[in-house]
Amino acid sequence: MMAFIAEYFVPLMFVGLIFFLLSGFPVAFALAATGLLFGTVGMEAGLFPATLFQALPLRLFGIMQNDTLLAIPFFTLMGIILQKSGMAEDLLESIGQVFGPLRGGLALAVIIVGALLAATTGVVAASVIAMGLISLPIMLRYGYNRAIAAGTITASGTLAQAIPPSLVLIVMADQLGRSVGDMYAGAMIPAFMLVGLYVIFIVGLAIFKPDWVPALPPEARIYREPNGRSGQLSLWLLSAGSWAIGLLLFFNYDAVADSLFGRKGLAPFDERAIFTLSVIGIVALLLAIINKQLKLGLLSVLAERVTFALIPPLVLIFLVLGTIFLGIATPTEGGAMGAVGALIMALSRRQLSLTLLKEALDNSARLSCFVLFILIGSTVFSFTFNAADGHIWVEHLFDKLPGGQIGFLVFVNLLVFVLGMFIDFFEIAFIVVPLLAPVAEKMDINLIWFGVLIAMNLQTSFLTPPFGFALFYLRSVAARTAYKDAVTGKQIEPLTTPQIYKGAIAFIILQLIMVAVLIMYPGLVTGSLDEKVKVDLNTIELDAGSSSWGDQPALPDPIAPPSDPAADPAAALMEEMRQDAKR
Repeated sequence: MMAFIAEYFVPLMFVGLIFFLLSGFPVAFALAATGLLFGTVGMEAGLFPATLFQALPLRLFGIMQNDTLLAIPFFTLMGIILQKSGMAEDLLESIGQVFGPLRGGLALAVIIVGALLAATTGVVAASVIAMGLISLPIMLRYGYNRAIAAGTITASGTLAQAIPPSLVLIVMADQLGRSVGDMYAGAMIPAFMLVGLYVIFIVGLAIFKPDWVPALPPEARIYREPNGRSGQLSLWLLSAGSWAIGLLLFFNYDAVADSLFGRKGLAPFDERAIFTLSVIGIVALLLAIINKQLKLGLLSVLAERVTFALIPPLVLIFLVLGTIFLGIATPTEGGAMGAVGALIMALSRRQLSLTLLKEALDNSARLSCFVLFILIGSTVFSFTFNAADGHIWVEHLFDKLPGGQIGFLVFVNLLVFVLGMFIDFFEIAFIVVPLLAPVAEKMDINLIWFGVLIAMNLQTSFLTPPFGFALFYLRSVAARTAYKDAVTGKQIEPLTTPQIYKGAIAFIILQLIMVAVLIMYPGLVTGSLDEKVKVDLNTIELDAGSSSWGDQPALPDPIAPPSDPAADPAAALMEEMRQDAKR
């Protein structure tokens, strides 16, 4: 019996884990129980020494001392405060009025607001529920195709998985041993491309199926001037003026930076772009505040509403993500700054209360404990798994896959896609990714590219039946019975579960197309990362230079040949390094 266990130890571990999961055990405890149970069995079978678990407490303390994971409660707190303070409602209402006159305008507004909520809240449930409560009744009221309306809301809510500061990207960076800032930078272009795919899909529907995505009727456009005009012109003039000032800064940024910071040389493009976008938002907000406080009447009601609803969260996004990308702040510091910014925004909107703060802190603590317990459980499992050389067993599973890197990535993404239909994305990140990461690294796959691919794929787990959580979130807030619309007086039929599932299919296909594009073009992820500096030992030179302090004479050149070569340790060290490099 013990010989059989020793021979098939790793496969039996997987069987034991599946048994615990199917028995209804919480995932964190199922992982820890499997690791401890099989570790004990392995010691009895002679596979491990009796001191196997002596190092485990240090591993667990290392998890709790991981500063990177502090970003999770900070970004969660930031998102919950912004969501509870009514930001989503204001965004949907104001942007819906901007795009409403266009066919598909409401759907475009939902996608844009979904992207903004993703970059501020980072929580799928909050985004889907907020947009389901606000925009779904309006879409059904004015004749949107039911499947398209449901699919747009659920898919836009899942953008929180792909757009920084996504929680899954933080977990990916931690599990892959990579920088969260690099993971965020690598995910930006793919995330915006996915948003672009959604927009193109809705525009295509507006052209070829206009009845599915009708425009808002004139009576539904609530922000109008006393003379009956829409106020769109005022909004576009304000935007044009703010962009003109921003572009002026962009093209003269080096001169401004030199005068402010005393720095010479060209600034990086990302630094220029982040500061320019921040200035554009701040200028528009200041102009709107001045117009309102002085009662100048230069801006329309629509322009003011859009500016006050849209610009503060945008500026917060640029400041938080910008400081992380530029290396000014760590992700944890950026999350803390975002949480403080969210508190300030809620206070300025007069929405900050003790009840809201307690609820936000409670939800943040719950999610953080949930993540930490799963991470502890997965560490216990992987401790035993790696002690049994399980990583080598996993590598051998992929030895015979055809296609090299591409074949491996296709298989892994198919595996993650199927698992996403049944288990949560946190569970996939903590169980599957640590098993696959060593194989990916051995195959010379960039782990940032690998992590962004998995994160983009995990986004589909919220949409795929039977356990797509975004589908359940929308189901929970959509009407289950027919109701009389309060505005039009019409009888509105309920949104059915098959319609919600049907609406998700098109957006699942779009997400899988994006995954395929990333597999074929890794430069979309790696192109935004800093190149690694390659060091050639044969070209290393030590040059301390010459300097003087007061009246002291300049120090001699340490590389200059001394009178006694044996007395120069630096020269001896350099000669030894050159000989080692030749060997």
